[in-house]
Amino acid sequence: MRQARERSGSGVYHIVMRGINRQDIFYDDEDFQRFLETLRQIKSDQQFEIYGYCLMSNHIHLLIQEKTDQISRIMSRIGTSYAWWYNRKYNRSGHVFQGRYGSECVEDDKYLLTVIRYIHNNPVKAGMVSEPEYYQWSSIHTYYGGREYPPRLTEPEFILGVIHQEPSEAIQGFRSFMKRDNEDKCLDNDIKLRKTDGELRAEIKVLMYGDPPDRLKDMTKEKRNEILRKIKEIDGVSLRQIARVTGLSLNFVFKA
Repeated sequence: MRQARERSGSGVYHIVMRGINRQDIFYDDEDFQRFLETLRQIKSDQQFEIYGYCLMSNHIHLLIQEKTDQISRIMSRIGTSYAWWYNRKYNRSGHVFQGRYGSECVEDDKYLLTVIRYIHNNPVKAGMVSEPEYYQWSSIHTYYGGREYPPRLTEPEFILGVIHQEPSEAIQGFRSFMKRDNEDKCLDNDIKLRKTDGELRAEIKVLMYGDPPDRLKDMTKEKRNEILRKIKEIDGVSLRQIARVTGLSLNFVFKA
C-alpha cells in the first residue's frame, strides 16, 4: 500500500519527475521547448505558480506552489499532456515518466532558497556546465534578469523578494547567493551522475560475458533487445550514450 504524500502547509513543493526505466525524456530542443510550452499552457488557468525549474535529459525539477488545484492533479495533467505529444512524435506507446513523481514540502524561506539554488545547480553538479547560467533549460536566466521562453512561465519575484524588496538589489543578492559554497541536499540526492563511456563499456562487457559492446550488432533482435533492456537499467546512463558505446542506432536502443 502506497504511503500518502505529505501535504505542504505553504502549498510549495519541490517536484522531481523521472523518465521511466531511467530513459531520457528529452532528445532535442523541440522536446525541451514542448515541455515548457506544456507547463505554460496548463499554468494559464492560474491554478498554480512556478517558482523554478530545471530540465535534465532524464529527469525534471520543478518548484511549484498550489493555488486552486492540488499538486497531484497538477502533475497528472502535466505528465499526461507531454506524454501524449512525446509518444506521438516518437511513434511509441506507454508511460514516459516513472509512475510516482518525487515530492518534498518547502515550508520556510531558508529551505525555499536552498531548493532553488539546488535546482539551478543541477547541470553544474552533473558536469555539464561550469556555471548555472550557461545551461539553457532552467529558470536561472529569469532570476538573473533575462528573458525566458515561454514568457512569464516563472514567477521569480516571490523568491527574489525574500532576498530584497528592490528588484536590482534582489538580483544582485541572488547572484551572490548562487555563488556561495554550499552542501545543499534536497530531494533527489539518490540520482547518480552520468557514467563515463569507459565505465559503461566495462559494465556492458560484464553483461556480455567478456564480449565487446559492438558484438550486439551481430546478435538476433530478440537476444540484442534482451541485453539492451538490462543495459538501460544501469544507473547513470542515457539512451544516447548507450547508442554511442554500442554503435547501434538510437532508435534500436529506444525501442528495445
